[in-house]
Amino acid sequence: MATYAIGDIQGCHEELQRFLDRISFDPGRDRLWFAGDIVNRGPDSLAALRLVKSLGEDAVTVLGNHDMHLLAIAYSDAHQPRSKDTLTDILDAADAEELLEWLRRRPFFHHEADRGFAMVHAGLPPQWDLAESAQRSAELEAVLQGPDFRDFLEHMYGNQPDLWDSGLSGYDRLRFIINCFTRMRFVTPQGRLDLKEKGPPGSQPEGLLPWYAVPGRRTADDHIVFGHWSTVGEIHGHNVYPLDSGCVWGGALTGLRLDSDGGWISIDCRGYQEPGQK
Repeated sequence: MATYAIGDIQGCHEELQRFLDRISFDPGRDRLWFAGDIVNRGPDSLAALRLVKSLGEDAVTVLGNHDMHLLAIAYSDAHQPRSKDTLTDILDAADAEELLEWLRRRPFFHHEADRGFAMVHAGLPPQWDLAESAQRSAELEAVLQGPDFRDFLEHMYGNQPDLWDSGLSGYDRLRFIINCFTRMRFVTPQGRLDLKEKGPPGSQPEGLLPWYAVPGRRTADDHIVFGHWSTVGEIHGHNVYPLDSGCVWGGALTGLRLDSDGGWISIDCRGYQEPGQK
């Protein structure tokens, strides 16, 4: 049995299929961890979503910002498709409701203590340990899976508040949590989010750090796989493993075997969008 964590697919179904062929994926024996952004910008979001859903108990999928964008378009009149979106096939599919309801019930954070790894799409603020990260994920999932989820989708976008406070409540609290799980890259040393800078580490203005490099981060000793940041490059130290290598931009679809022998797997991608449109 092998477990592989896989980075952002973004509708690149053909590349995902080649990845599964490369690892000789065996359902029932092997497991897959998907770091979010299954859909959007690539040529076949519908097939990618159907494939991941079809894996059932053989796969764990956390939600990314593009997955949430799809849900917001589908369930909230306040959000409309963008010019570069490739989500119409999902919204028009005969099984659209089944696919969307499945997606709505995915987690934002996953941790398996016996395996020694956790997974999130974007990142974790320095104030949270793994236990609190799991609690905040459960809190957010309860709302997204609950009867008032449409109201949440209408209020989830925005950059404020940008600093964690356990006293936050209502949509302010939920918005901070989802911004961490699905959007964060850079923060201040105090953990204040900067959601505008998208370049590689080293390109940011003074006073900002990659979320994983903040001194005193409470998950510094934990192994975390994440996606979302296609420009992050290699990371040495910090116990974090970036999986998004820009497949949809013509980079690669990257995976990491999470077993003791480890090992990276990379599938070349054609490129379907110009870089910089994450």
